[in-house]
Amino acid sequence: MATLLHIDSSAFAGQASTSRAVTEAFRRTWLEEHPGGEVIYRDLAAQPVPHITADAHTAGLLDPAEHTEEQARAFAERLALITELEAADAVVIGAPMYNFSVPSSLKAWLDQVILMGRTAGSPESKVKGTPVTVVTSRGGSYAPGTPRAPHEHVLNYLESVLSMIFEMEATFIVADLTLAAHIPALEHLVPLGEQSRADAFEAAANAARAA
Repeated sequence: MATLLHIDSSAFAGQASTSRAVTEAFRRTWLEEHPGGEVIYRDLAAQPVPHITADAHTAGLLDPAEHTEEQARAFAERLALITELEAADAVVIGAPMYNFSVPSSLKAWLDQVILMGRTAGSPESKVKGTPVTVVTSRGGSYAPGTPRAPHEHVLNYLESVLSMIFEMEATFIVADLTLAAHIPALEHLVPLGEQSRADAFEAAANAARAA
């Protein structure tokens, strides 16, 4: 039975979040393609995972027999998240841009599941080659050639983590200008924002069929 790991990190609920709406569309199509498939869902905004601590980090470098009580407790939380990721045949991640970067809740999850010698830097990694689709939404446009392109730190960061560290097969879907209808200075860009949103839904459906 195929398994999808679905992760959202937007602080906004439901249709108020473009990234959530598009990841949900991905999930629906994926389930249509995989009848009986299992979905593991994590809402990192509603139920944030702990930020990495010294105990959690150090425990990942030690033999479990050497763990202190605090290290064992912290590492158990990491292992639960890592096991979910390893069990996935496909992953979809909602990653809206907040202040030029990813939400801190998503960064916390990534720090927990990156484990050298297991999910990273290991020829036996179970996550290597897993298809992962990232849906990012941005209030303006940070596309190449735009004035704000140098400040885009979502796609380049996640490309490094997912493709280089995890060696996953990453696909990126971008919905731009999500705030155009709410910012007077961007009102003339509303049609472009609507088109970008529509394109994101189409891309999500195509990515789900391929995952």
